[in-house]
Amino acid sequence: MRWIARLPLLALLLALPATAAERREPSPAQLAQQAKMRTCAAQARGQQLRGAPRRNFMKTCLSGRATTPA
Repeated sequence: MRWIARLPLLALLLALPATAAERREPSPAQLAQQAKMRTCAAQARGQQLRGAPRRNFMKTCLSGRATTPA
C-alpha cells in the first residue's frame, strides 16, 4: 500500500519536460530553414506586407522562387 502514496510523485516525474541533455540539436537542414525563414520574414517586414500579400510573399520566398516587389 505504500506505493499508492508515491503515485503523485511518479505522475509529477512523468510530466516533467525532457532535460537539456535529452534534447536534440537541430540538424543542418533545420538550421538552414530557420535562417531562410528569418530572412524572408525580415524582407516581408521591410516591405510592410500584411495578410494575404505577406502569406504569398513568404510562400514564394521560402520556396526559393524569384520574388517580385508587391
